Amino acid sequence: MTTEGPGGPGGEGGAGGPGGPGGQGLHSHVLDTIGLAITAGEHPPGSVLRTDEIAERFDASRTVVREVVRVLESMQLVESRRRVGVTVRPTEEWNVYDPRVIRWRLAGADRPRQLRSLTVLRSAIEPVAAGLAALRATPEQCAELTEAALGMVRTSRGHQLDGYLRHDIAFHRTVLNASGNEMFARLGDVVAEVLTGRTRHAVMFHDPDPAAVTLHVRVAEAVREGDAAGAEALTRQIAVGALEELDVLAP
Repeated sequence: MTTEGPGGPGGEGGAGGPGGPGGQGLHSHVLDTIGLAITAGEHPPGSVLRTDEIAERFDASRTVVREVVRVLESMQLVESRRRVGVTVRPTEEWNVYDPRVIRWRLAGADRPRQLRSLTVLRSAIEPVAAGLAALRATPEQCAELTEAALGMVRTSRGHQLDGYLRHDIAFHRTVLNASGNEMFARLGDVVAEVLTGRTRHAVMFHDPDPAAVTLHVRVAEAVREGDAAGAEALTRQIAVGALEELDVLAP
């Protein structure tokens, strides 16, 4: 993102406007701060946020605040009503699949429950996706999967979690894409946020479980060999292992 400087609370096209230097940085800061507060329950459902108070608090222009509210509305976290203000919507109406909503929820006190919910979702989807990938993956996708699995092996020792994370995300994105199911493929960003949150918030061992790493390699082999039942069963083992890790690290 480009960065813009913060504008005054009443400005429309000054330093804090979309064309000024620094506004996108300010926009992201305001969005993340308010999004985190809403998902953490600091602004419970039904509470009203005043745009003029937001502008004053962050020294932001009306343009920046309106754009932040627009994004929050797109996530169904809030709704705007004339003469009322910006009202926080009930939790069950939120777009819980939005990667930013996932990121904010994982940063809050409800992290263990959120991680478990997302991991259960993965356990329902990814084994089926792996089975489909074994039937539908292209040679290029098989190569990508093998490369990601080998990258996980290389970075699974010596506290290389950032490197491991990159390969882990690539592996699971490829499985979802190779399934040939566009609905599964769209969950790639969701899975990436889960894996990133688990790493960033230390809900993971310093070095990944060797058995889990080996399972990823075996999934890549099963997909390459067209073994749908094997790919599905092995991926289900990965999901079970992830849930068992949560029992230890985020009970």
